[in-house]
Amino acid sequence: MERVTFLLRTTKDPDQEVKLRFRLRDGREVQLYHKSEIKAKPKDMERFNEDGSVKGRSKIVNIALKNALEAEILAMYTAYQNLCEKMDRMAITSSIFEAEIDRVLHPVIQEEKPKEMAILDRFAKFIEDAHRDGIFGDIRKKHYKVTLESFERFLKIRRYTSLTPSEFTPDMLMELREFFTNEYKYVKKFPKLYKDMSERNIPKEPRDANTVVTRMKKLHAFFVELESREEIIVNPFRRLGKQRKVQVMREQYDDPRFLHVNEFQKIMATEVPKELQETKDVFLLQCSFGARVGDFKALNMSKIAVTSEGIPYIHYLPQKTKHTNLTKAEIETPIMKFALDIIKKYYFKFPILKYVSGKSGYNAKIKKLLEICGIDRKVKVYDDEKGDNVFLPIFEFGSSKLARSTHVDMMGKVQINLYASGLHRAGSRAVERYTMMELPDRFALMCAAFSQPEYRVDKDLNIIE
Repeated sequence: MERVTFLLRTTKDPDQEVKLRFRLRDGREVQLYHKSEIKAKPKDMERFNEDGSVKGRSKIVNIALKNALEAEILAMYTAYQNLCEKMDRMAITSSIFEAEIDRVLHPVIQEEKPKEMAILDRFAKFIEDAHRDGIFGDIRKKHYKVTLESFERFLKIRRYTSLTPSEFTPDMLMELREFFTNEYKYVKKFPKLYKDMSERNIPKEPRDANTVVTRMKKLHAFFVELESREEIIVNPFRRLGKQRKVQVMREQYDDPRFLHVNEFQKIMATEVPKELQETKDVFLLQCSFGARVGDFKALNMSKIAVTSEGIPYIHYLPQKTKHTNLTKAEIETPIMKFALDIIKKYYFKFPILKYVSGKSGYNAKIKKLLEICGIDRKVKVYDDEKGDNVFLPIFEFGSSKLARSTHVDMMGKVQINLYASGLHRAGSRAVERYTMMELPDRFALMCAAFSQPEYRVDKDLNIIE
């Protein structure tokens, strides 16, 4: 049973007024504090018990103070009961408690607040405001829009479109999670919601667990923002309970996948069908740069420069960190000989990169390329349905991410090999210097990692013999 008591800060002067603090306890688990605006003298408070009641038969009591204490304590009880009806009592924090007490004590102010927006409109506004304020860039905004569109379909199917953020419950969150996972099941039932979508974007199978978690995290960021702005009392994710929230937000990662050096060399040496030649060239080029696919697609000839020593390199601002990169430092990656040959062949005009995902996109063609090249080493992956690890050929996981991880792994290994002479212990900070090396040093490392010859070019990218 909850119990309210007041706390009085001690002072040497019994006539000095101090603000009263209160504490509400509910068993051993809940202990909430409240700072009131009530000012009282220690000598006056001596007439009251710690629960605000008058001591014994005392008649010398400050009536105004007595009424203020009773009103404040009643407001605390009322606020606590209101919150317990809406959320788990263990999730109530002092800040949430203070906000509810203020609503109880000042109902007129609460009524003057603007009408709450529908949740879909408010989520759309959150995305636009965050993009406008530089919190995230164009690519991240695009990803948020995809989540918004799927969220809109969920609200229409469940007939929740008129709901406000404060009405969105933890149970609805769990419904949304299931929808994000199995949206493909709703396509035939609600064809009108998907008629304007391109065929490649219509869900046809369960979504990957990490994709679902990523979307839920975007909703979580939205609700946290509303809570911090006091537009809602508490966000529904916090009301899920600790264990359910961990489950909803937990991403699962298998062992990192990357190509070994001999596998990369095998792809380079393998003759492939004409329809996969562009895929092969683009994949090898991305492996040589290690760029994220969004950055890779944006490269063009203007992004190539040549050092005074004659080393060609690409330079670009990574899109993912562009808005948080205060110094606007660019990524600078040397161009190896085979990579330069590919660039001169296409001049960065790669039709295959128009579509990265989908049945005929870049990622799908990488899988075919690796299979034809015989890259079938078995890798471990966790199967949710079986509840156990299974081993599948690595070509089934071919993608632009594999190109990036291959570059990182090959560079990491060659650097460790160069330091393995005994000058530095394994895992030392010296072995982690790669990103701080001068560009000629990195060029030497890259050529060693990919078994490529070092070379030099003039300003027109002509190779100097």
